[in-house]
Amino acid sequence: MGDYFERRLDDKRRLTLPTELRAEFASGAVITRGFQNYLHLYPKAVWDELMEPALQGDILDERTADLNVQFRMGKTQSEIDAKQGRITLEQHLLDYAGIGREVVAVRAGRYWRLQARGT
Repeated sequence: MGDYFERRLDDKRRLTLPTELRAEFASGAVITRGFQNYLHLYPKAVWDELMEPALQGDILDERTADLNVQFRMGKTQSEIDAKQGRITLEQHLLDYAGIGREVVAVRAGRYWRLQARGT
């Protein structure tokens, strides 16, 4: 498994994480829009450690501002359901990424890219 998994969302838009990944998300999950029609899924600890400082650049830098808009617009946080290992994905984010029920997750370094199956 390791760097890739496929799942079907349940009726409440919950994504079940593989058992071996649940400890990685013990701090919670942050879900944002990606650069294109996909989502980024960060362990909350990774978001706090790497993304927050990266988004703090020069206050007058347009690229920094654009990145903040990209990653903060629609950003949500979710606690992992300890019993089932699930996180909830908000409908507006699923719509942005064109994700119906079938989700493909691929590791991209310290975070995961979520996209519709077949894209």
